[in-house]
Amino acid sequence: MTPLRLITCIIVLMVAATSTHAKTVYVDDTLYAPIRSGEGTQYRILHSGVRSGTSLELLETSESGYSRVRTPDGIEGWMVSRYLTDTPIARQRLEATNRQLEQARNELNNLRTQLEEVTTERNELRSSEESLEARAGRLSEELRNIKEVASDSINLNRRNSELREENQKLRNDLEVLTAEKERLETKKESDFMLLGAALVLLGVILALVIPLLKPSRKTDNWA
Repeated sequence: MTPLRLITCIIVLMVAATSTHAKTVYVDDTLYAPIRSGEGTQYRILHSGVRSGTSLELLETSESGYSRVRTPDGIEGWMVSRYLTDTPIARQRLEATNRQLEQARNELNNLRTQLEEVTTERNELRSSEESLEARAGRLSEELRNIKEVASDSINLNRRNSELREENQKLRNDLEVLTAEKERLETKKESDFMLLGAALVLLGVILALVIPLLKPSRKTDNWA
């Protein structure tokens, strides 16, 4: 909406809001207009002269060319009808227009200020949104790295568990082999001892048997 249209709308609304129960008229572009107690110059003057542009309440209009009015001070009397007009005088209209224009300018400035504030807030929100998106991206990357590390840790734990099981199995096998070695060594020593005992026994037997196998010489003492 352009400033001219905005000012026009404000003026129309302000004019529509100024309606009252009694019709309001204005003293026309005459310097002063007297108010009398009756419809004619022969009647007593109640107000020496109402300044042009004064707002009056119209109470009655007569065919004599006079109208009964009430001033803002509460004075009621008759005034020449031609001194009255339904619209404010040019000076008042100009002043009212200037006031309305100034008010419209103030409202326009307020709207511009609000627009600047809204624009600033929007830019701040946009910057904050971009910052949040960047942070979300970093957090997503960190989460992915954490998942990878966690996955590697799980794999390492699983591998460590498998290695511990293999190590325990090797220890068990080593203990079995060690026991078997000790048994074999013990058996070997026992076999050696048995073999040595057998050889000793065989030597004893041979020592006893061999002499018996030699032919004995007969001594011929009677020859």
